[in-house]
Amino acid sequence: MARVKLTAGRVTEFSTESGQAFLWDTEVPGLALRATSSGNKAYIFQSRIDGKTPRMTIGDIRAWSIDDARNKARDWQKQIDNGQDPRKVIADNKASEQAKEKSKQDAIEAATEQSRKENVTVLEAWADYVTDASAKWSERHKHDHERYAYQGGDEYKRGTGKRIAGVLAELMPLRLLELTNERLEAWLQKESATRATSTAGAFRLLRAFFNWCKSKPKYAELVVISDIGRVARKTLPKTKPKDDCLQREQLSAWFEAVRRIANPVISAYLQITLMTGARREEIGGLQWADVDFRWLTLTIRDKVEGERVIPLTPYVAQLMAGLPRRNQWVFSTVATEEGRLVEPSIAHRKALLVAGLPPLSIHGLRRSFGTLAEWVEMPTGVVAQIQGHKPSAIAEKHYRRRPVDLLRMWHSKLEAWILEQAGIEFAATEITERLRVVK
Repeated sequence: MARVKLTAGRVTEFSTESGQAFLWDTEVPGLALRATSSGNKAYIFQSRIDGKTPRMTIGDIRAWSIDDARNKARDWQKQIDNGQDPRKVIADNKASEQAKEKSKQDAIEAATEQSRKENVTVLEAWADYVTDASAKWSERHKHDHERYAYQGGDEYKRGTGKRIAGVLAELMPLRLLELTNERLEAWLQKESATRATSTAGAFRLLRAFFNWCKSKPKYAELVVISDIGRVARKTLPKTKPKDDCLQREQLSAWFEAVRRIANPVISAYLQITLMTGARREEIGGLQWADVDFRWLTLTIRDKVEGERVIPLTPYVAQLMAGLPRRNQWVFSTVATEEGRLVEPSIAHRKALLVAGLPPLSIHGLRRSFGTLAEWVEMPTGVVAQIQGHKPSAIAEKHYRRRPVDLLRMWHSKLEAWILEQAGIEFAATEITERLRVVK
């Protein structure tokens, strides 16, 4: 093993033609110059550790001076003398640096993510909410979420002017963190002054939205409203129970205007809602499979009992038999993704104006059924069963389930009386299934 004092000249001159060769330094034990047949030269260090003699590379001569190589060799030897393995020290230091770098990157990513979360807008969370929850919604309920959040500005497809923004529009650009009790109260006061009903409806959707946000780790910490119920009680105006319904004297004008509605599906929908006393969504959700023209029954999917069977009265049967059969829905349309009627209220309001009648909601038609039934002295229990009211001792002392035939007697009697009051001549003849397939 050749030992010399390493100098710049000796380092330059040292070479080998085969394999590798070593030139050991006399100044620092364990330090050597290694040369290979390919012309590469590097400083190495060799010492005894735990009964073995490992060899470690310090570095290329182009990057390391002789003095720097000696200092590194001395440091490693000191570590060995202190019972440390330089290789483990190097590995530990590398792991520590990697851990520090990862921690730094994690901190940067966490700060970035926190900043992103804190800047999430109500609109972004709202869109996420609709996507997540809308599979269980009706088409109308989904439409309400879109309508209330609509930003406005689009041209009307019919007529002139631009559509106004929905009642929730001004909240949508806000950061979710900015939607505080005070901000929500200010919004409620402003919107309630001009469109109280829409504001109340939008608030119910907003309340469900906040509950959803609180259940999601992504949004939970961003909801800062402490008691949304208290905000509503404090700000929303007290609403009076609605009592809108058709009077006997108004039936003629109402039927005349509704029967003139250009869209036959909407016209039939409104008349059938009145004649059955069913809920808005119950009628809108009717499918052809629910209509039995042979045995003259309707299967209504209700929110109280799940479903109920009511009579298919003659006039209602005639209206349904004349409807187009585009898909599975009785009240079908090509205007919605689901393929069924969602919003009959606009056409209804126009018909009321034509007839010179006061405002009347779709639910008011259901309410009208109950009040008009008193004119023919229909038993309370019969009314409740047809309309799907929850049995009550107040409504009927001894509630019992009546057969469809008994319901039919009273239901047909009421239908005939309503048509008579409306001045509609109708002969109750046998109705056969006359469904037109529309392509």
